[in-house]
Amino acid sequence: MRNATGLERALPMLHWLRRYDRLTFARDALGAAIVSFLFIPQSLAYALLAGLPVSAGLYASIVPLMGYALFGTSRFLAVGPVAVISLLTGSALEPLAAAGSPEHAGLALTLALLSGLMLAAMGLFRLGFLANFLSHPVVSGFVTASVILIAASQMKNIFGIHASGNTLFELLPQLAANLPALHLPTTLVGIFSLALLVFMRRRAAPLLGSMGFTPSTAAMLSRMGPLVAAFLTIVAVMVLGLEAKGVKVLGPLPSAIPTLTLPPLELRTITQLLLPAFLISIIGFVESISVAHTFAAKHRDIILPNNELMGLGAANILSAFCGAFPVSGGFSRSVVNYDAGVQTPLAAILTGIGIAIVVAFLAPFIAHVPQAVLSAIIIVAVMSLADFSILRNTWAYSRADFAAAAVTIAITLIEGVEIGILAGVLVSIALLLYRASRPHIATVGLVPNTEHFRNVKRHEVITSDKVLSVRVDESLFFANARYLEEQLTSLAAENRTMEHLVLICSAINSIDASALESLESINQQLWDMGVTFHLSEVKGPVMDRLKRSHFLEHLKGRIYLSHYQALQELDPSVIKRGEEQHAALRAVVEDMQPAQS
Repeated sequence: MRNATGLERALPMLHWLRRYDRLTFARDALGAAIVSFLFIPQSLAYALLAGLPVSAGLYASIVPLMGYALFGTSRFLAVGPVAVISLLTGSALEPLAAAGSPEHAGLALTLALLSGLMLAAMGLFRLGFLANFLSHPVVSGFVTASVILIAASQMKNIFGIHASGNTLFELLPQLAANLPALHLPTTLVGIFSLALLVFMRRRAAPLLGSMGFTPSTAAMLSRMGPLVAAFLTIVAVMVLGLEAKGVKVLGPLPSAIPTLTLPPLELRTITQLLLPAFLISIIGFVESISVAHTFAAKHRDIILPNNELMGLGAANILSAFCGAFPVSGGFSRSVVNYDAGVQTPLAAILTGIGIAIVVAFLAPFIAHVPQAVLSAIIIVAVMSLADFSILRNTWAYSRADFAAAAVTIAITLIEGVEIGILAGVLVSIALLLYRASRPHIATVGLVPNTEHFRNVKRHEVITSDKVLSVRVDESLFFANARYLEEQLTSLAAENRTMEHLVLICSAINSIDASALESLESINQQLWDMGVTFHLSEVKGPVMDRLKRSHFLEHLKGRIYLSHYQALQELDPSVIKRGEEQHAALRAVVEDMQPAQS
């Protein structure tokens, strides 16, 4: 995208199509052929996680990919069903319609449409910054809690028992109560699948490497665990007659060719789904853009966030009209995409076509996949997303971030995913405002024989009895204006010999109207106390705004280009003492040199 035209930046597909050739197509086609087989088990599994027919998972892996290919800027991001978005979908729809019902599937279409429209609108109006309100501790805590919920919700299929609920405290009692009634054949299939998937993920690559496979080939083969597990258990079902023994399987699959569907657009339904759609949009975008940047860094590609919003929006809108549900870019799917050697987003379109072809020919065979295998695929896939060290790391580094992560995890597990992520966002914003409302304010002094000023509590510096030098390390706005006023007037009251107070503005990027009023109040209060108020090192944009007000007319002191200049004028003795200290130190060093020699 470095040399792209304006039209190509709006439609990135035009950029890579301009230099597309047969070799690139061959690599895309080969990668798509590999990925098509690997994505099918995951697509089926995530549809069940969302409480939808398995056909929805297949359709979500076919049509939406075309929308992202048109607008997206990542060559490797694989868009489709992902675990967290599927969980959010199921959680949002369960209170409105029973899982597996036609009403549930219809609401999923509406949810996908609303999410797609929100994403596209954010891209059109360049509102990608909204995702910044989800800090890393909040996202990591939310994903980790979601992983626990997903794993707990899938254990019922592993053991062949009944359990339902959207929170950990709803699921665990039911699992514990019904565990004695577990279905043994289903449990054996589930545990075998879990063990096989864990082995393939953790041990297969080193084992294959020791057998002579290249690292890239070994990595690719190790990610075929879901396909291997599905194949082996299908054979077991057919040979051992496990379905007749009570092992639940997918059953007959519908046509692999998606048909046009129309989402129900009742006003009441739309109102109920607006908040879940917004959360799905933000979470999906954060996950997708993170994955896209990860792979872009490997090839020095450029990712355009607003284009990504448009691409994800188009994918979800198409998802709403093909019988699917909300989609996003997933890390595990993208890793497979990358390892398969795809070169452009066209591979995503070829992957969708490949999935349709595979299902069309293998539908009778795929119908025998045990549901326990799909649950095992979900559990192993999401466990790699969890960050169980987030609480320990944030506790050591930042208690505020620890609080945000801990609240997000706790509320998500206790109250569910929607309330959990909202709680995390609110805690993050509250902590941000709290920190901003109490900015770091330092009294500084001159470092001898330099023009640098440092905190008196951290460095050996020279200070003045007449001039108090204060630095505030934050932009000034309504939340911290009053705090600054209180701190500066308190400093003036404590320093009886002070004649001047100079506020160093080197870290102030903006001053809003409330802060401007506080500066005017500080100016007057200090003057009443016999202290002249000055500013130094004011940035150009800040000065431009100050010139549009009456503050400069009322300011009792001056505005200095540098703080060193301020001290030169207000108390030259500080500069002189700094030079004398430096000269004395230099003399001591020179006296020591002959002795050492």
